[in-house]
Amino acid sequence: MSFLAKLFGFNKEVSDKIEILDPAAYSQGIAGKKVQLVDVMTKEEFMNGHIEKAVNLDIFNATNFIKACEKMDKDKPVYLYCRSGARSQKAAKKLINMGFEKVYDLKGGFLRWK
Repeated sequence: MSFLAKLFGFNKEVSDKIEILDPAAYSQGIAGKKVQLVDVMTKEEFMNGHIEKAVNLDIFNATNFIKACEKMDKDKPVYLYCRSGARSQKAAKKLINMGFEKVYDLKGGFLRWK
């Protein structure tokens, strides 16, 4: 079992579908492509700074988060981030459990992006 699997309680199948990228790899992944880029911070945090073209889906607003995610394409990768990386890990696990095939998470969150 991988370190992440132990730390976050992921089974192997779930952890294989979630990839944590450093800011350079994440930037390369979203550059010039039409991707599903999701910011899971609160609206206030989002207003204080976010990655261009990101959609704000506050993970703390569980009902709206799930409703919005249900409208997304589960076969296309999702790029997630939050402020520091903790909430986006929870969101990633939630998306995989909803049937999404691949989720990329920004290591260290928006704080590392700047």
